[in-house]
Amino acid sequence: MASARQVLCLCALLCVPRVRCEPIRYSVAEEGESGSVVANVAEDAGLTPAQLSARRARIASADGRQHFRLERATGRLVLAERLDREEMCGHSLTCTLAFELLLENPLQFFRVEVAVEDVNDHSPVFPEERVTFKILETSDPGSRFPVEAAQDLDVGSNSIQAYTIAPENEYFSVSFKHLRNKFIELVLEKPLDREEQPELLFSLIAADGGSPPRSGTAQIHIIVLDVNDNAPTFSQDVYVGQVLESAPAGSVVLSVVATDPDVGLNGDISYRFSQAVSDSQLPFTIDAISGEIRVTKPLDFETTQKYELSMLATDGGGLSGMCNAVVEVTDVNDNAPEVVVSSFSSPLPENTEPGTVVAVFAVRDRDSGVNGEINCALEDQLSFSLRPAYKNYYELVTMNTLDREETAQYLVVILAADAGSPPLTTTQTFTVNISDVNDNAPVFNQTSYTMYVRENNIPGVLVGAVSAVDSDAGPNAKVTYSLRPVHPTEQDPCSCISVNSENGHVFVLRPLDYEQVRQLEVLVSATDAGSPPLSTNVTVHLLVVDENDNAPLVLHPAQDSSPPSSELVPASAEVGDLVTKVVAVDADSGQNSWLSFHLLRATDPGLFAVGSQNGEVRLRRPVTERDAVKQKLEVLVRDNGRPPLSATAALNVLLLNGLSQEHLPQQELAVQDEDSSLTIYLIVSLVFVSLLFLTSITAFVACKLLKRKELKGGHVLYGMGNLQSSLAEGAAAGTLPHAYCYEINLTTGSGNSEFKFLKPILPSLPPQHSGTGRGVADTEDFPPVPNSMGDAALDISSTPPVGDFNGLPFN
Repeated sequence: MASARQVLCLCALLCVPRVRCEPIRYSVAEEGESGSVVANVAEDAGLTPAQLSARRARIASADGRQHFRLERATGRLVLAERLDREEMCGHSLTCTLAFELLLENPLQFFRVEVAVEDVNDHSPVFPEERVTFKILETSDPGSRFPVEAAQDLDVGSNSIQAYTIAPENEYFSVSFKHLRNKFIELVLEKPLDREEQPELLFSLIAADGGSPPRSGTAQIHIIVLDVNDNAPTFSQDVYVGQVLESAPAGSVVLSVVATDPDVGLNGDISYRFSQAVSDSQLPFTIDAISGEIRVTKPLDFETTQKYELSMLATDGGGLSGMCNAVVEVTDVNDNAPEVVVSSFSSPLPENTEPGTVVAVFAVRDRDSGVNGEINCALEDQLSFSLRPAYKNYYELVTMNTLDREETAQYLVVILAADAGSPPLTTTQTFTVNISDVNDNAPVFNQTSYTMYVRENNIPGVLVGAVSAVDSDAGPNAKVTYSLRPVHPTEQDPCSCISVNSENGHVFVLRPLDYEQVRQLEVLVSATDAGSPPLSTNVTVHLLVVDENDNAPLVLHPAQDSSPPSSELVPASAEVGDLVTKVVAVDADSGQNSWLSFHLLRATDPGLFAVGSQNGEVRLRRPVTERDAVKQKLEVLVRDNGRPPLSATAALNVLLLNGLSQEHLPQQELAVQDEDSSLTIYLIVSLVFVSLLFLTSITAFVACKLLKRKELKGGHVLYGMGNLQSSLAEGAAAGTLPHAYCYEINLTTGSGNSEFKFLKPILPSLPPQHSGTGRGVADTEDFPPVPNSMGDAALDISSTPPVGDFNGLPFN
């Protein structure tokens, strides 16, 4: 037997590694005061008090009642309340209170059993303080008269040990076969004589074996009757019946039958329960005439599984017979399972590892057999699972990684169902809240932002806003905005732009000039308040919108020359011939740089006409002798902005109507001298212009290189990408005039002079024509016009423009 027990313990230890095989057993006397020490359970379990506190040790019992309390600081097991053995265990010879000592991290159970020992705290008590017997005087010696035994709630040696009669008499003695019998017998030792002694009165004493002993007394009253010599007799000594606990009131459980051979009044039998238990406490009643035992109150198998009843059958002569009945209550599935929660953790951080224990609970069913078998399951839950722990204990654990942004709260429903028919179910809902962890960076509502601001803006103007949201909660979702350098090599972000750290509003801190800054690019960072903080960057493009803040600039004819140069017009010039061309540029862009030309004032307004789109000054009518030789013109150059800005150009035109061929031979020598001087001047001028051109080109290239370097180092984008594209745009806009280089050849031998336009010095670009008519005209060749200087000739030709310098700085 010992080897079999060792094998069973070994198997249990291998199957449930967290449970101690043998229970820890203690004993304690009943009626102990609350707080009395039972034992040091920590020492017997091999634990220290520190371990009890660290592992949250606690006591868990199956019925939920806490008879004992665990002192974690000392490891002692003490009484939580006064123990009454008779109340807890009744007449059972043994009274054991079992519970589990539950520890966490890791989960571990210790089975503890405490035997409650009886003390002699109850005296024997007879059901009736006075018992009356009516005995026929013809009763033979040895006749026995049953008396309901006294009841002592104590057990063992503290229960009833003996019965005595006081004062002793010669007629009766007491007899009992077993102390646990419900009846004792008075034995008639000597025949009665009614005429000699009609009544007897004595005491029946029941004494227990306690120290000191306790006793109980019942008064016995004997009335001697005349002849009725047959007592009722039951057909069975013990009747057995079964009844469902759900049986309604009035249901017949069983019937008892007794017979009496006497006739008449002595043969009339009536039934009743013994008075050991009051009728009000029994859920049954017996019919006094028929002997049927019926249900009077609802039955509960979980409270009482079996009733032991004692019945008396009494005839009209006062003789009685007795029998016992055992009523067994049959269980039905009338109790739903119960869920008792031992521990529960909420909220859980969203970074909780899979397999974390969320709750520990036990399930129980007060029914028995199949009706008490319980199965637990989760309802529609993928993030949690149930794990059996010990006996009827389960652990609720996490299955996978949790995400608060996806699910902030889980309603975990535990379904406990028994195996009855029909099955009964109970649900237990655990509300598991998920606490936030900073695992999400802010997210902007756009991948990039483009904002616009007009040049010459007011400092601190609001140009737009960026917005980012963080799907975390609490401080982890609070977003602040700041500027970051666009390139890692930069020390500080652009100082002309600011962003509000709270709402993401973007401000321009100082006025911007479109002609210097066309576009700014900054990096805005959104950072949350988590630990550690997470951030996201977004690019903001700020485009500067042009305003008409630059008046046209006249490049030709130069307005600062002293004295101003004059244009020569021969008398033979025809209507429409080109006299000169006004060249102007505007630093603005778009329609703000579209220029129109108008003749504002002239010595003879009807002699000249100005092209409104190209600024060409042409003859409107032929030159006559009445026209003044020196003509002064003032041309208005106006842009297309709102409001428009303008500039004026002053021109001097000399009409050559006084020169003729016949005057030229007499003045040949003077012309040769003038020709020589003019040639020298032209050569010097060409050299100076060439040097100036080379210097300009060098300065232009250096300027472009510096601006590209600034573009790479900063965030400002200037103008167009290269000179050729700028020239092409200028040609399309039609605001840059033809580049003319004049050359005059005066020869004495031929008697004539040649005056013509040279080809442009800069390389020609393909002409671009505008659909609006604002482009420059194509090359026009004018035939030589004879003048009054003899056979000298004047050739005038025009070449297409070299490009548009609009938008580029000019000195």
